Amino acid sequence: MHFIEDVLWLLVLIGVMINIHEAGHYFAARWFDVKIEAFSFGFGTRLFGFRRGETDFRFSAIPFGGYVKMAGETVADLRSAEASLGNSGSAAIDDPRGFLAKPRWQRLIIAFAGPFMNLVLAVSILTGMYMVKFEKYPDDTHATIGHIMPNSPAAKAGLQDGDRIVVLDGEKNPTWEDVGLKEVTGAYRPMHLTIERDGKRFDTTVTPVLNQQLGVGYAGWDERGEIQFAGVEPGYPADKAGIREGDLLLTVDGQPVRSRIKFHQIVESSDGKPLEMEFVRQGQKHTVTVQAVLGKLDGPERWMIGVKAEPKTTVVSLSLPAALRESLHENAQGALLIENVLVGMVERRMSAKNLTGPIGLIKVSGDAARSGPADYLGLMAMVSLQLAIFNLLPIPVLDGGTILMLLVEMTMRRDLSLNVKELVFKVGFVCIMMLVAFVLYNDISRILPSG
Repeated sequence: MHFIEDVLWLLVLIGVMINIHEAGHYFAARWFDVKIEAFSFGFGTRLFGFRRGETDFRFSAIPFGGYVKMAGETVADLRSAEASLGNSGSAAIDDPRGFLAKPRWQRLIIAFAGPFMNLVLAVSILTGMYMVKFEKYPDDTHATIGHIMPNSPAAKAGLQDGDRIVVLDGEKNPTWEDVGLKEVTGAYRPMHLTIERDGKRFDTTVTPVLNQQLGVGYAGWDERGEIQFAGVEPGYPADKAGIREGDLLLTVDGQPVRSRIKFHQIVESSDGKPLEMEFVRQGQKHTVTVQAVLGKLDGPERWMIGVKAEPKTTVVSLSLPAALRESLHENAQGALLIENVLVGMVERRMSAKNLTGPIGLIKVSGDAARSGPADYLGLMAMVSLQLAIFNLLPIPVLDGGTILMLLVEMTMRRDLSLNVKELVFKVGFVCIMMLVAFVLYNDISRILPSG
């Protein structure tokens, strides 16, 4: 049973991200001479820790999160100061080192420093990984379709295997990454395409539908590329037939296969009938006969031969400048994806079912750790980016809410009243609790068997 191991890997994941996030607040506050009362990993009752100077560095009972407690930080602190000073409506605080006693621009920097450090973490992790290992697709500059699923929006638009998308919503020569981003975030939004087929071009429109299982847009196509076996399950038909990791697939039953989805569809629809597969290993062609069996390695029971098929990539090591550029690009694409998903959910074009909470992250963290350091670090970079963006949302009690209120006050050139601040923070707290309850419900509903 991997549950305890998965929980530990999640705690490591959260621990790194939360400490980096809170360190941003901590060092920014120190820079502006704000008194820091506590730096806590976790919430709730203090378990143990140590004091350094005026700060209590502590580990608390609930390990999912953390915080930096600054003097004079909250509306409650203002209320306390107001009561002690006998003022009505005054925002004065007798401690000049209190957070709320500092100029607004300093408070804004302190609030932004946490999410900023999560962005730095995400960029740094990918940069370091790409300097060691960067997987490059042989042809990543063209969006060529490898397979069209039957009865899909792409099929209904008249698209065929081998078609090349040369214009996407006015953008010339899009990459498959551009196409994929438009697809998953564009449920019920028409994608206007110019297609090149046999040297001729024509225009068409594909409107992705909502994939109810994943909660994202689905057009029903897959990119074209050479298919390589990235993993072979011991004891399954592929292993018994002599197929090995790294073999390059050419044909199945004489039919060229340039899409992993097409390959899996052929195997799943074989009903256990023998399949003749041709592949290349170290420049030599081989032909084997494989008979699929019913199994459920990573999902519902289906016909399978026990291989993981992936588009072929070339592994290279990038220089620091090149790795940084790729990391910035990857994080920018990830941020754009998150933004489009959030907008899609607000517009009710995408399902909120794709939101994952801490329970869902337990298994994801464990699976990534068992897959190897690259997968685990990649997950850490992705979640760190998501944490940064989430914290920048203009919701009170989040850093983004604090930044928004400070910007409003800077525009008005005066403080908002304590009553308004209290009301805003109460509403924000309720919103966060509702969101937490919803993602927990999502996580639990994925675990429980469907009716």
